[in-house]
Amino acid sequence: MTDATAVPEVPHPTVTVLRCNLVDPAPTPAALSARYRAAVEMAAFADDRGFTMVQTEEHHATTNGWIPSPLTFAGAVFGATRRIGVTVSALITPLHDPLRLAEDIASLDLLSGGRLTTVAGLGYRPEEYAAHGKDWRRRGALQDEVLTALLAAWTGEPFSYRGRTVQVTPRPCTRPHPLLLIGGSSRAAARRAARLGLPFFPSARLPALEAYYHQQRAHFGTEGWVWQPPERTALLHVAEDPDRTWDRYGGHLLHEAMTYASWQSAGSRSAVRSSARDVAELRAEGVYRVVTPDECLRLARRPGGGSLILHPLCGGMPVDEGWRSLHLFAERVLPRLTA
Repeated sequence: MTDATAVPEVPHPTVTVLRCNLVDPAPTPAALSARYRAAVEMAAFADDRGFTMVQTEEHHATTNGWIPSPLTFAGAVFGATRRIGVTVSALITPLHDPLRLAEDIASLDLLSGGRLTTVAGLGYRPEEYAAHGKDWRRRGALQDEVLTALLAAWTGEPFSYRGRTVQVTPRPCTRPHPLLLIGGSSRAAARRAARLGLPFFPSARLPALEAYYHQQRAHFGTEGWVWQPPERTALLHVAEDPDRTWDRYGGHLLHEAMTYASWQSAGSRSAVRSSARDVAELRAEGVYRVVTPDECLRLARRPGGGSLILHPLCGGMPVDEGWRSLHLFAERVLPRLTA
């Protein structure tokens, strides 16, 4: 006799993501240091268990420690791992010196053996530009400059930059260059990606924008593809007792959700945008989810649900609780995904 409530094994590959942004509602140097170390240790654990990637991002001028230096974090992860990829989605590229950024990404590409993926974004907070002495109104032009410089720099050949001839070394090992995508939710972002012959990473599932990107590719005569997020994206925490976890730790999930939502304008489109104002609304909404191992497997089996994004340190979640979530996933979910 079979158990009618049992979850069948997952018959197809599932992308498994460890999300790390190091948020802490009340950060102190000691607490953030422990959180950074835990995140790198979690990445090493995820690498040993066969996770697909670590995902991180870039934000500045925050009060909660949201990670401002994702490339530094990526380097620490690569030093502690052997196989897992790191995706920075997104790096706010106009805030960076183009030549130094080309060197940093090339060095990480060499260090990791090609495991770094960078999504270049404009960002959506003028205060981040102000903090770095950059003109928010010129963000499109700044983006064009940095992306053009990156692609030229990674050839290893001399090129013209701001009226002088420069050459950037070392050359990355990935050819023709480290994986670089353009992120965004606007036609301008899609058009920029098409013009430069770079893949496009929409910030939400936007089929019309994907079609526009391919139209523009045809116009410019370039190659490219789209990394389209699923229809519904959920950030997951795995627990034996979701009710208890929501009661004890739901405030951490709400802190991150409300912080992120507060940065976005009314017309912004994001795969993980929340409109919740309290824990009950957040739980009902389904963007942040606390799930049992069996529920996690059911999510993996949904049509179009081929990715699981684990967020064990979400919103300042206590490190011990984050480890409990990660161990539950590794011991009760991953073996059935890969069976």
